[in-house]
Amino acid sequence: MKQNNANEVIFQELKFRSLTVKNRIFRSSISGRFDNYDGSGTYVRINWEEKFAAGGVGAIISSYVPVHTRGRILPNYAMIHHDGTIPFWTALGERIHRHDCKYILQLSHSGRQQDVGGVENLPFEAQSATSRKDRFHGFPSRAMTKDEIKYTIQCFADGARRAKAAGLDGVETHSANGYLINQFLSSGINDRKDEYGGSVENRARFLVEIIRAIRRAVGDDFHVQAKIGAVDYNDVLPFERRGNTLEDSIAICQMLEEAGVDAIHVSTGSMFPHPRNPAGDFPLDDARRWYDGLLSSGTHTMRNYLMFRYRLLRPLFRRMWFRHLPATTRIEGISVEEARAIKQHVKVPVMVTGGFQTASVIAETIRSGASDAVTIARPLIANNDLVKMFARGLDRPPNPCTYCNKCLLNVLENPLACYDLDRYEGDYARMMENAMSVFYPSPFNTKPPPHAGLVAPESPDGPLVPIEAGDRAAVDGGTLRCTYYRGERHE
Repeated sequence: MKQNNANEVIFQELKFRSLTVKNRIFRSSISGRFDNYDGSGTYVRINWEEKFAAGGVGAIISSYVPVHTRGRILPNYAMIHHDGTIPFWTALGERIHRHDCKYILQLSHSGRQQDVGGVENLPFEAQSATSRKDRFHGFPSRAMTKDEIKYTIQCFADGARRAKAAGLDGVETHSANGYLINQFLSSGINDRKDEYGGSVENRARFLVEIIRAIRRAVGDDFHVQAKIGAVDYNDVLPFERRGNTLEDSIAICQMLEEAGVDAIHVSTGSMFPHPRNPAGDFPLDDARRWYDGLLSSGTHTMRNYLMFRYRLLRPLFRRMWFRHLPATTRIEGISVEEARAIKQHVKVPVMVTGGFQTASVIAETIRSGASDAVTIARPLIANNDLVKMFARGLDRPPNPCTYCNKCLLNVLENPLACYDLDRYEGDYARMMENAMSVFYPSPFNTKPPPHAGLVAPESPDGPLVPIEAGDRAAVDGGTLRCTYYRGERHE
């Protein structure tokens, strides 16, 4: 089966000023805690990224990559904070390039949105545009001095220089979703009284200076793009200011184009997670299990945990979290119209993220002029070979992402994977096999254990052979089919 002619636009090359991508689907920024505590990368991350390159995406945008330890969001994410990290990123890029896939590294700094800063950051308050703690988790922060701003700008430029030296294909500034740069950009967060606060031009100054510093570091022949939250919707929490409007973001994108970006990546929201990013459910059972890792990080984390833990309090959280979302809010393409508006005011290509997993929807988004490409995260976790499905003529995967967002909460402590048990027909062992597959192949030539290691002790009567059990066990109100093992001699 071949691709639908109406969807051919998906498979057209996308040419930027100094970069050509084979199709219009990018893997968006997402990843798990696959690396070493000190920020050095591992073969597991390389395995993870290669899943998507082999699945047919034209380019991969990395997970957030801190440019300094002070900007770490979570431990066990590969960083690019010194030259010793270059060999790892070189090895990763070489593996991705085998699949005719480009690799764009996302330069990041947490600012006050520092979920788990790690032991290195214990003596320090998180840096930000403001000294106000965030309202959701209560992460404390301190407004950066001008010397700190200047130093951090240089850290971004050095990170881009290292990415180019590693042979990667470009960089993206993570200037959306509530992280440091967004804290400067947002009128709902930035309360500075100096030249980095106040007007939209002043709030954009930090990012504009980062882009210019990156350009000086990498020259004009290296791809540089910026991820922007088109609308902040910062008032998702009570008593907060709304934040940047679409008009603000259009003005910011025009400034970025003048400063030298090659593309704009459109997202939404002024924190992460946000009801609109990733849109879909907020899985409270998973939050109850895994949110405890953040308890020591913020002053509101215990409040949140109690709402997740006790079922009587959960309706209060849901009412607050989803209070501004219209009942008809769509998930797939949630930011398309904002991207369309931005694209009408800039000359560089525009890409947009937002739950895409239907070929006809993606093709129409591109054909209509709303964007030049789409970026996808969760639906590619559910179906790593989504692009190949489109190439075979499928409009939508047979087993699509359900937008349950269980992957979002599990990633706090577990390997990033699809944790929607219904997609595995209740077979927990099969779900674990998929989650643990990222650890193989291993440089130590180890083999994956059968059924993700969910094996009973070896029987003295013979080797273990899998059998499917007919009974089902209840798990949090649902069911799962267990895979049991028994000893049995082969004839």
